Amino acid sequence: MSVSGGYGDDLAYIHDAGFSDYVLEAAPGLLRILKKRLSRGLVVDLGCGSGRWARELNRAGYDVLGIDQSPAMIRMARRISPKSRFQVASLFTVNLPACVAITSIGECLNYCLAGQSSRRTLLRLFRRAYRALKPGGVLIFDVAGPNRAPLAHCSQGRDWAVMARTTMLGRNLRRRITAFRKVGKVYRRSEEIHDLRLYAAEDVVQDLTACGFRVRIQRGYGRFRTPTGIAVFVAVKP
Repeated sequence: MSVSGGYGDDLAYIHDAGFSDYVLEAAPGLLRILKKRLSRGLVVDLGCGSGRWARELNRAGYDVLGIDQSPAMIRMARRISPKSRFQVASLFTVNLPACVAITSIGECLNYCLAGQSSRRTLLRLFRRAYRALKPGGVLIFDVAGPNRAPLAHCSQGRDWAVMARTTMLGRNLRRRITAFRKVGKVYRRSEEIHDLRLYAAEDVVQDLTACGFRVRIQRGYGRFRTPTGIAVFVAVKP
């Protein structure tokens, strides 16, 4: 099976089983940022994946609406975080309700899905986020920049294995992913291609500021440091 763009059943399972540590390690720092400003209310999580961050938000007293384009991810999220609400939709075009915070963790805003990948697309999202947020609300996300190094890696778990190779295509980074998942007594193979648009941090700050946000850049979420080439943005609506 081949998927172009994002997380079919097997890769969604593998991502949750083997790569949830990114968002779980980021969660304490994220929660500290939120708690300094907002102790409760609705948080919209764009690119919510399997719902691990949503569950942490629920435990901290927040309501959550999770958005992801992958039906497989949303099915898992509804099991993992049953107190949250989830919707299968593009994070670039979904209707954003009034909320106290919007998050997007793990390069989600870089993904080129259904042809939606440009600085203009991101700017439109920032404008919609600004309108949706209540005064004092915060938009927190990370994006990969031009110095996000291409690499190859292999990982495996009890019933899965995955190999990924990345290459640079102009301003885009392409990941070719081959996944193996054990089904019964055999392993099923699937392949996906993920294209990511890379954004310079100064361009992101410029566009957020143009929308009215106060912005700061961080190297991570609290003590958790993001990999080289990924910047964290905290944008506050005055």
